[in-house]
Amino acid sequence: MTRHLERRSFLTMLAAGALLPGAVQADIPRTSLRPQSRPGSARPLAATADDLIDKAKLSGEVNFSVFDLNSGRPVEARNPTKPLPPASVAKSLTALYALDVLGSDHRFETRVLGTGPIEGGVLKGDLILAGGGDPTLQTDDLADLAARVKEAGVVSVEGDLLVWGGALAFEPVIDTLQPPHVGYNPALSGLALNFNRVHFEWKRQDGQWGVTMDARSNRYRPAVSMARMRIVNRDVPVYTYADDGDRDDWTVAQTALGNGGSRWLPVRKPELYAGEVFQTMMRSHGIVLKAPVVITALPPATPIARRDSAPLDDVLRDMLKYSTNITAEMVGMAATVVRRGQPATLAGSAAEMSDWARETLDLRETAMVDHSGLGDGSRTSAGDLIRALRSPLARGTLRPLLKDITVRDQNYRAIKGHPLQVVAKTGTLNFVSTLAGYASLPDGTDLAFAILTADIDRRDALTMSERERPSGGPGWNRRSKLLQQALLQRWGVIHAG
Repeated sequence: MTRHLERRSFLTMLAAGALLPGAVQADIPRTSLRPQSRPGSARPLAATADDLIDKAKLSGEVNFSVFDLNSGRPVEARNPTKPLPPASVAKSLTALYALDVLGSDHRFETRVLGTGPIEGGVLKGDLILAGGGDPTLQTDDLADLAARVKEAGVVSVEGDLLVWGGALAFEPVIDTLQPPHVGYNPALSGLALNFNRVHFEWKRQDGQWGVTMDARSNRYRPAVSMARMRIVNRDVPVYTYADDGDRDDWTVAQTALGNGGSRWLPVRKPELYAGEVFQTMMRSHGIVLKAPVVITALPPATPIARRDSAPLDDVLRDMLKYSTNITAEMVGMAATVVRRGQPATLAGSAAEMSDWARETLDLRETAMVDHSGLGDGSRTSAGDLIRALRSPLARGTLRPLLKDITVRDQNYRAIKGHPLQVVAKTGTLNFVSTLAGYASLPDGTDLAFAILTADIDRRDALTMSERERPSGGPGWNRRSKLLQQALLQRWGVIHAG
């Protein structure tokens, strides 16, 4: 994380001559100066950033940088050039990348194509479900798309159901260091459904287990056979995964289940998943299709129906609010396809985004391994994040998409009516917590800030089995977030003083 600094502190330093009219980033004070109370004021002195960091007792590193957007001057920083993992704050950089390369009005399309003519309602060829990189496609959308195929006059198909996700490179997972069963680490391709997650539900009745695997959304719950779950009499591991060719093969430890429950599991075969659900939806309209077959190249075909996503800025707003990893990865990869052509790997796309960040935003310490921040090999610095946030691109396109951050007290309770208005992106990994965005006050004060905290040694020491719920992780994360809040409040106290 990084340490936040205040406009009032900056003004105090400026009045004292600590910052001269030509000061640049290299002249930012590296220690937190203690603001002085006004003569006759009963208001207590605000704690310095160093005081707050010491009080937090947070192992690892705390880095930060703060910039006054009105004056165009830096305020204060702590290790602003030292790279740390950005966690999901990386999604802010990905949003900027996509907005710059694709444009805010860009839409992703999912198409249904035919390789032959439609004669008397019969498609004389294959039917193709072709993904276009839409990270938001849901089961309900495939149901609507199936209805459009029927409206186009198709009543039967002579050929096969082909499924294509080649608009983006395939990756079996986003990050290989995550536990196999976490839903936020699915496969990637140009065709994704329900964020590439399948819903696993279990119930126990009369000593027997009932298990379902389905592609549920708001209106439908179609069962799928491409993902199978078996309950095994063991204690650990809780879940195992195996690639069974045309199926995701899961097992779960019986002792972990209780009497019932559910969770989302990642999908590793996204084209088969979407194809099976589309087959079900077509059957609901009386159109019986063969089992889906995945293809790697699109044959010559004629459009039959299509579904467009929401505009990119709406997609990104939800991504930033809910921190959806697959959305960040697919959007980032789509931007790379337009900028340089399709990369062979996710890491290659992330490297291209890092090049773009250096060329476009002058980011000097940023090197990404993905677009979501899930992989802890990504690095950026507080100074780089400030350079990104103060850019016209970020202030004009990213800032309106960031979510509101509530200012909270030392018990993490919301402070009603607090004058500080904060919009930002949060980031959390095991022993990594980050926050970057904008803070404003009623008097017109407008700051960009970035806070990076990380204990890399503790994170690296975790075994695979410890990664979902590491010992000491929740407490560390809470102390980090309380520190972020304390630094944010410090600005408000100094301004009010």
